[in-house]
Amino acid sequence: MAFMKKMFLPVTIWYMMTIYCNCDMSSDLEKSFIENEIIPDTLKTAPKKILSVSYGSDAIVNLGNELKPTQTKERPTVTWEVEKGAFYTLIKVDPDAPSRVNPAYRDIRHWLIMNIPESDVANGDEIIEYIGAGPPKDTGLHRYIFLVFKQPNGKIEHNELRATKRQMNNRPKTSVTEFMKKYNLNEPNFGNFYQAQYDEYSDVLHAQLMG
Repeated sequence: MAFMKKMFLPVTIWYMMTIYCNCDMSSDLEKSFIENEIIPDTLKTAPKKILSVSYGSDAIVNLGNELKPTQTKERPTVTWEVEKGAFYTLIKVDPDAPSRVNPAYRDIRHWLIMNIPESDVANGDEIIEYIGAGPPKDTGLHRYIFLVFKQPNGKIEHNELRATKRQMNNRPKTSVTEFMKKYNLNEPNFGNFYQAQYDEYSDVLHAQLMG
């Protein structure tokens, strides 16, 4: 009976429940990151817990589900369980640029915010402004990975180069593992990812990044 009730819950409600309940989803999370080869392409170890990422009720990121680039063009709502007084780093990358077969620009940054107080993303230091998915035509599915790291020693003094949403500079070839080493970050505390392939918004985004 409990199983039947669960099946009839709206998808968005059930998804949020799985994030905020005390259920152990670490095995599903690790399995998804391994099966989709995020380990070892971008990370050596899986995040500890799932990250809540939503582009609205009809576009919720869920461990590799496919979204359309058009659905991802605006900044999503990202939330996680916080430790009081802690600071966090949020990063979104595409390891499949320009394609998964030829990832010459891995990992290309789509978003980077450091020194986020607790989960107050708006008051963090946005270094790389957000851009949505923009897979080039005929390059198949790209993986878009969101990661959140707790900064172990509070605020970080950094020298990261910046990029606006109209700039491609400082986005390509930025290894997540090297970034972790540089700032003494441990394995990601939270993570999630979706996949996307070309639609008409890709052309809009590429034109935008040409400045």
